[in-house]
Amino acid sequence: MKVLIIEDNEILSKNISRYLELEKIKSHQSFNWKDGLYEALIQDYDCIILDLNLWDMDWLDICLELREKQKTTPILILSARNSLQDKIKWLKIWWDDYLTKPFEYEELLARIYSLVRRNDSIKSNIIEIWKIKINTNEKRIFNNNKETKLTSLEYSLVEYLAKHRWDIISKEKLLEKVWWNLDSYELSRTVDVYISYLRKKIDKDFIKTRKGLWYIIE
Repeated sequence: MKVLIIEDNEILSKNISRYLELEKIKSHQSFNWKDGLYEALIQDYDCIILDLNLWDMDWLDICLELREKQKTTPILILSARNSLQDKIKWLKIWWDDYLTKPFEYEELLARIYSLVRRNDSIKSNIIEIWKIKINTNEKRIFNNNKETKLTSLEYSLVEYLAKHRWDIISKEKLLEKVWWNLDSYELSRTVDVYISYLRKKIDKDFIKTRKGLWYIIE
């Protein structure tokens, strides 16, 4: 996951970035509206954290510019204002969620994940991760716009992991959801084999292993 932080308080921005890094989330920091807007337009981010009170540009202009350029990246606003009237007004305008300062980093992380999952769920039947595109209607997968041929079981495994991106999935869960079997040792070894097949066919870093027992697509 990649997050863009547009925040002119450099200490706060760096603290957020360090926390996200601990959670294995990449981030880019912009300390003024010009750099932040440019970065948001030329790069693809999963979420934008935007300070409401940037000193050098109205936050609304940034949101408007992004939406006019067809950038649908979810926006999480940070603000010191916390009145009910402000919150209702903000949510009716240009962004997807807000968080009032001061805040707990755990809540910030939870809101980021919520926004990203919500954004993924309302997209079309195309799941895009890195250079990978998965067409869930046609059951086809493309790498750099070139189709990768998979067996039906390989595809089912990829689609399940992709739909649960950023979730750490156990072998038991994969056996239940993809193989429809919970307790076979041989099938547990089969999961490893199929993950290996997919890494060779798609990308060696596409599916990551956690402690040999869980898998994740980041």
